[in-house]
Amino acid sequence: MREPEKLCLAVIVGSTRRGRFAPTVAGWFAGQARKRADLDVDVIDLAETRLPETLPDHDDAAPPPVLALGARLAAADAFAVVTPEYNHGYPAPLKTAIDWYYEEWKAKPVAIVSYGRESGGRHAAAQLTEVFTELHAVTIRDGMTLACYWEDFAADGSWPKAAAECTTAVTTTLDQLSWWARALREARRKHPYTT
Repeated sequence: MREPEKLCLAVIVGSTRRGRFAPTVAGWFAGQARKRADLDVDVIDLAETRLPETLPDHDDAAPPPVLALGARLAAADAFAVVTPEYNHGYPAPLKTAIDWYYEEWKAKPVAIVSYGRESGGRHAAAQLTEVFTELHAVTIRDGMTLACYWEDFAADGSWPKAAAECTTAVTTTLDQLSWWARALREARRKHPYTT
């Protein structure tokens, strides 16, 4: 029996702020994903992509950083978007990065991994769900919300503690994301998605 083709998971670091916690969460999430035999992982840090802040007119040519990131997004079968919650929303650079693209998101699953104070980033996650729905992406039900994430540091400074809720929740998130990624990839191959 032939081994199934691996899925490409793009883990997007959605914060570009100095002192941000997003790379810690994204690194941990990507590490958990890399333990799975069915996933290849590409970590995309928006702070390193150098996307322009101003979107062009529809007829303008895309600049090289946009083309480079577009190729990585197009190659992905699934996305995990790691975002903080700022003032009940998500960061502006993440919205800009989403808005540069359309086809790259279409008919692909997205897991939202949010963090923040008591809400765990639920407000940001809800807004992202609306945006990705508009782009014809499928947000999976069991994303992750990390409330008061600073409480989950271990005594040695590592994150997260072995007993942290996220260490078990990540399995459900990755299981659902993989299922949807495989189902949607097969559907796109058999019947290209049109809008």
